[in-house]
Amino acid sequence: MDRRQFLTQAAALSGLASALLPGNSMSASRSKALPMAPVARKVPQTQTQLGRTRIDDYAWMKDDNWQKVLRDPSLIKPDVRDHLLAENAYTKAMLAPTEALQTTLFEEMKGRIKQDDASVPMTDGPWAYASRYQTGAQHPIHVRTPRNGGPEEILLDEEAESQGQGFYEVGAARHAPNHKLYAWAVDNQGSEVYKIFIRDLATGKVLASPVESSTGDFCFSPDSAWLFWTYRDDNGRPSKIYRRPVRGTSADDVLIYDEPDEGFFIGVDTLSSDRYIAISCGNQETSEVLLIPAEDPTAKPRIVQSRESGLRYEVDHWNDHFVIRTNADGAVDWKLVTAPEATPGRAHWQDWCPHQPGRLIVGTSIYKDYLVRLEKVDALNRIVITGRDGQEHDIAFDEAAFALNLEGGFEYDTRTLRFVYTSMTTPRQWIDYDMATGARTLRKTQEVPSGHEPSQYETRRLNARASDGTDVPIFVLMKKGTPLDGSAPLLLYGYGSYGIPMEPSFSIRNLSLVDRGWIWATACPRGGSEKGWSWFLEGRKFKKKNTFTDFIACAEHLHGAGYGKPGNTVAYGGSAGGLLMGAITNMRPDLFAGIIAAVPFVDVINTMSDTSLPLTPPEWPEWGNPLQDAAAYDYIASYSPYDNVAPRPYPAILATGGLSDPRVTYWEPEKWVAKLRPASTSGKPVLLKINMEAGHGGASGRFDFLKEIALDYAFAIWAIESGWTSA
Repeated sequence: MDRRQFLTQAAALSGLASALLPGNSMSASRSKALPMAPVARKVPQTQTQLGRTRIDDYAWMKDDNWQKVLRDPSLIKPDVRDHLLAENAYTKAMLAPTEALQTTLFEEMKGRIKQDDASVPMTDGPWAYASRYQTGAQHPIHVRTPRNGGPEEILLDEEAESQGQGFYEVGAARHAPNHKLYAWAVDNQGSEVYKIFIRDLATGKVLASPVESSTGDFCFSPDSAWLFWTYRDDNGRPSKIYRRPVRGTSADDVLIYDEPDEGFFIGVDTLSSDRYIAISCGNQETSEVLLIPAEDPTAKPRIVQSRESGLRYEVDHWNDHFVIRTNADGAVDWKLVTAPEATPGRAHWQDWCPHQPGRLIVGTSIYKDYLVRLEKVDALNRIVITGRDGQEHDIAFDEAAFALNLEGGFEYDTRTLRFVYTSMTTPRQWIDYDMATGARTLRKTQEVPSGHEPSQYETRRLNARASDGTDVPIFVLMKKGTPLDGSAPLLLYGYGSYGIPMEPSFSIRNLSLVDRGWIWATACPRGGSEKGWSWFLEGRKFKKKNTFTDFIACAEHLHGAGYGKPGNTVAYGGSAGGLLMGAITNMRPDLFAGIIAAVPFVDVINTMSDTSLPLTPPEWPEWGNPLQDAAAYDYIASYSPYDNVAPRPYPAILATGGLSDPRVTYWEPEKWVAKLRPASTSGKPVLLKINMEAGHGGASGRFDFLKEIALDYAFAIWAIESGWTSA
């Protein structure tokens, strides 16, 4: 069946769209003549590794020239392109009945965004820097005004720059400390290959010779004379740090650091006091920091503490000494130590904020007279402020579940701390806090133009009991009065990897389901850091299956308490959360009516065995190395979603991806769907949607991105209300 036939069938199905209006059921509107799903050809490829053999029928979907495809998708092999287009057309045809709903959901979410929104200005010397949107714009305008008021100056108009481009993403933007230059990093493909441009603010001209092949990570030296940046190699990894004069060209580039370990990530930035430039290197287990004195930006970088396997540390500078966040000496949840400038190595570290099990020190912000640390205890954040005299106080809040983020700032000599407070019912609030007096100034509250009344909703903090007796946190949002008898549909979201915590924060998107009577639940399985760094360690490598069984325990606990039931529950996760979706789909397909797997990491054994891929060597500490460790191979193979597809009654599935995605390559969801569809015995649809103009994060515009979320949510409703019981 060619693409034109698919679109013809989609048009025939579009008459069913009226059934998708809120309150209507889709089950009575199923077409008897459904479009035919693409059938991927099988080309068995045998791979032998550590004495183990596996057969991959769909390895052909990986373009051998994938590095060039990331930069120019038009180079993709014709047979792969044709198959992806066929999958997209099939998904469009199958979801044609939801097109009206998708439009409604999109308009709802768009209506909750302030069209002419603007950030709270952030002061630095004589200027106040901010960004703002024009009504209808997808991208912001970067501006500054005189600190004490005056005319606005446009630094970068992203909306104008993005015109005519299918993808446009600014990864970072910053001004030079002397306020004479403005630099930004742009990705035009979604492949995370950035160019760095610099504008002379006196003339408005962009300097010649932009930096090519960057990760988007860069900084100015504190004297504004030099630009430091991280180079991205042909395998998509940050591998080198370069320096050039701010008005120089590529001929002036000087290599100042070349990372010898292909498994390490690297980056460059200035420390809080602006006394040092720091090169940070590391993976999930080991780190190393090198320093360049700001008074001599061309000096050779000096190592703070040589890398030791298992030792992690981060360095900042406070007036006349270093403050280091580290896991040294068994500090699983991290501690803070101090070190002299002259001798910053581990032998001279002195405990300053000791390790307390269960209190995760997430990070710090340092100012001339105050050190601020963000902590997490039992899945909730708190802010603690320490003065130079050693006196401490924290900032109190009333809600039972909330999220906090430190905003940082440009100025070191200030007593104003800016942070963001939110909860699942409370829109974001930007608050300036006087660290000397404790006075709070509300600078901005996130506006919801279409209206939002927090009192109409309620949040709950629940705990599910895992099979080993561990309590797993769950955050729940629902409208007040939602019945807890299993009748309300449930969306259960999860991630559970890399120590990234799920926060009970406000989302304009989730309200579109909750306002339709759904319950939104966010599970916090092991693998995140909601309950400390040990929570992460208990959900990685040879303990990765805890993430999956914790999520299943959350679903069972919610069902047992009346929050949804198997027939009206949809699970949702992306990237490593997509791995979670794939694993629980194989383990307990009976618990879910639908699965949304966004850019899902599902081909684990193959990806972790392919050293050419950007993230493979750096990811071995997280998953294990199946090229050298037979135990790691066997463990990964026992849960890898792609490798464990078998005849089962799978739920309805929507997998999404991006053709230019360097993190989870397009062929992972493509291969997974190709294998799932013939294996499913339920007759429920298995769909694939690949964005042919984007990467890992999906569409780049603030509104285009919402269209992708609207598709996901429409699928969730459709998966439950369509009554899929047989083919």
